[in-house]
Amino acid sequence: MSRAEKEVALLELPEPSSPEPGQILVAVEAAGVGPWDELVIDASWDVGLRPPAALGVEGAGKVLAVGAGVTGFAVGDRVLAHEAPLPGGSGFWAERVLINAEHAASCPPGLDPAHAAALPVNGLTALQALEKLDLSRGQRLLITNGGGGTGALAIQLAAANGIEVTTTASATATERLLSLGAMEVVDYHDPNWPTKVRGGFDAALIIAAGTADTALPLVRDGGQLCSLTSDAPPEERSITSWDLYIEPNAAQLVQLAEQAAAGTLKLAPEPLPLSEGPDAFTQVVAGRAGGKKIVLIPA
Repeated sequence: MSRAEKEVALLELPEPSSPEPGQILVAVEAAGVGPWDELVIDASWDVGLRPPAALGVEGAGKVLAVGAGVTGFAVGDRVLAHEAPLPGGSGFWAERVLINAEHAASCPPGLDPAHAAALPVNGLTALQALEKLDLSRGQRLLITNGGGGTGALAIQLAAANGIEVTTTASATATERLLSLGAMEVVDYHDPNWPTKVRGGFDAALIIAAGTADTALPLVRDGGQLCSLTSDAPPEERSITSWDLYIEPNAAQLVQLAEQAAAGTLKLAPEPLPLSEGPDAFTQVVAGRAGGKKIVLIPA
């Protein structure tokens, strides 16, 4: 599935080539959809697509073929991965995809394809942001948009480390996010929400576009602000402020997959047939996924 001009459409694509050294060919069982797929299309995020090509930089499936020098995987193994750039020039929204073996993680037996495909980009983004923030037990973290795929995972990972999380979300998400470990959930629809929370946060994790400038005054002097929306404000009051961009990391993905398989990291995938990809893309880009992670399942 690719985007022709400005529309996502179903296409017949050539078969991927045989794996080169260090690569594996994967039969896709499920592929994740995210708002970043629009960045891929607009070339704001260059992942090496070579049209005509399938979108998708994350997914799960079974190994079909193994290139020379690959020792960690064999034909038939189940894997999940976030891949960028895409070595075959085409992504996961297809029946088969070529990826680098070093970016793939073994899929635990207890993790089904839909949950596995829902994990890579959101999970790695949340984990990499929290690792860089490096907060300690008892410190306070503000997350904007805790109801989305990345936010919900960041809440769980932070809470598991004893970090006190306050998050913005829609009122309908409050009960769910409290159950995931948030200490406080504030309705982002309220224009006065910044006055409803106690400031002095040790850090802010910006996941909702346009909230970095609002969150910065709520961070204590010498604190940190990490933006996932490429809008980190200038540093002030000795606050460290930066934009974070995800990187493939198989070791981190193994860790996340094991937690998901054990049920200590909860996901909310919504599987849809690959044929509904164009509608799914429109829904996700418009922010109408309702906190669920849409994954596409090839027929």
